[in-house]
Amino acid sequence: MQILNDLRRAGLVDSRRGQAGGYLLARSAETVTLRHVVEAVDPALLQCSVSGGGESGQAVRHGWERISSTLCQALDQITLEMLASKPGGEMFYI
Repeated sequence: MQILNDLRRAGLVDSRRGQAGGYLLARSAETVTLRHVVEAVDPALLQCSVSGGGESGQAVRHGWERISSTLCQALDQITLEMLASKPGGEMFYI
């Protein structure tokens, strides 16, 4: 339930009460990327938390920043629509 609340606060899903209630996308699936989802649920995954201290600190930090940037770019390329439209793909229910 916490994940759905995080997604709702980020404006990615809406909640509806009642017999036909539940959660639905607040935006079209083609505009929601995996990066949006990760930023809503666990933004620390995309941040570089390595300090630049020590002899090799700057080099290590630079390496992790490059990894973080590459991950963000990859997540930006995948939308929920792409995931949902794979032929023969599984249906996911919450």
